[in-house]
Amino acid sequence: MIGYGPRAPRVVWPGGARVAISLVLNYEEGGENHILHGDAQSEAFLSDIAGAAPWPGQRHWNMDSIYEYGARAGFWRLHRLFTERALPVTIYGVATALARSPEQVKAMKEAGWDIASHGLKWVEHRDMPEAEERAQIAEALRLHTEVVGEPPRGWYTGRCSVDTVALTAATGALDWISDTYDDDLPYWLELGERDQLVIPYTLEANDMRFATSPGWVTGQDFGQYLIDSYETLLAEGGRMFSIGLHCRLIGRPGKLAGLVRFLDHVAEKGGAWFATRSQIADFWAATYPSLRYERPSRMDRDTFVARYGSIFEHSPWIAERAWQLELGPAHDTAAG
Repeated sequence: MIGYGPRAPRVVWPGGARVAISLVLNYEEGGENHILHGDAQSEAFLSDIAGAAPWPGQRHWNMDSIYEYGARAGFWRLHRLFTERALPVTIYGVATALARSPEQVKAMKEAGWDIASHGLKWVEHRDMPEAEERAQIAEALRLHTEVVGEPPRGWYTGRCSVDTVALTAATGALDWISDTYDDDLPYWLELGERDQLVIPYTLEANDMRFATSPGWVTGQDFGQYLIDSYETLLAEGGRMFSIGLHCRLIGRPGKLAGLVRFLDHVAEKGGAWFATRSQIADFWAATYPSLRYERPSRMDRDTFVARYGSIFEHSPWIAERAWQLELGPAHDTAAG
């Protein structure tokens, strides 16, 4: 609950930029729930079908068609927009979706985009047994490497479980993971012996709100929200701005117009460093490396009492009672 608190670093991004902008394009088309993919039902998430529900044991032809739009039309519209402006992009690529999209993967690689893993399939993980999720993570890494030609440096499941962050970090294979939404800056997470870099993502500066309520109605709604966010972060300085995009959503012409207005605004205003998430990870690791220190919240009782037992009138019983209360990261500071 504290994070950087009042000690947030005064970040100066490369080139003196005040805001680091991460454009993320989620590539999920071909990895969604589908009986042809061995799933029990059709997809129902993030489409233009209002109130969509899964169809057990059946194909949902309209849902199929909407997802296909993302692959055959939306992706290419976005590819043209970003390559014409020479903007770096991070792909969150579902491994099975990438495997079914060789032309799109070829275009991503030729553009020099950062292709991160978005899991094996675009399905819910909340009720998935830990062993099954671990196996799917391993298979996603294997298939991604086969299809893309190199392993992913980053990971984002999205429809994750409570185990996802720990399981992906435990692979030791990822420079960064993004299954959190808890900060405007990257940070290090201590998981066992591993110090894992976390680059938080966003569900609010995200075109998914074209398909949820409350959400965006017009491209202008989305574009204005992005502009307002950028202006606030620009004034603060030293922050990161993630923007979440989907081929089948922002790839529609009317929705895309808002994104274009935002990109035009930033180009005119200046102060931004457009970067892939792996570029941000490299900068952060070099500039703000992980530093471990002894934390009160992680001490056993005897260590805690020995260290802090003399602070209040040399009365160890006060430290003993303090240790028995709820101790967490928020108490790893003098104020805590």
